[in-house]
Amino acid sequence: MQLIPYDGLKAKGIDYSRPHIWRLVKAKDFPAPIKLGASGGRNLWVESEVDVYIARKIAERDAAARKAAAA
Repeated sequence: MQLIPYDGLKAKGIDYSRPHIWRLVKAKDFPAPIKLGASGGRNLWVESEVDVYIARKIAERDAAARKAAAA
């Protein structure tokens, strides 16, 4: 299992601000991070969960394109 920091999200093309990520996490639209380390720890995301999020966004885009083409 690979864990990635906030900057790792950007490397995957997720260039959201920190506040926007937290809004998505609160709305359960983005995977919640885990905290590792002392004093509250660092926020790290499970890479496979982020990959599922990206795949879901691709599927949503493709479904919208199919719907538009059928209309």
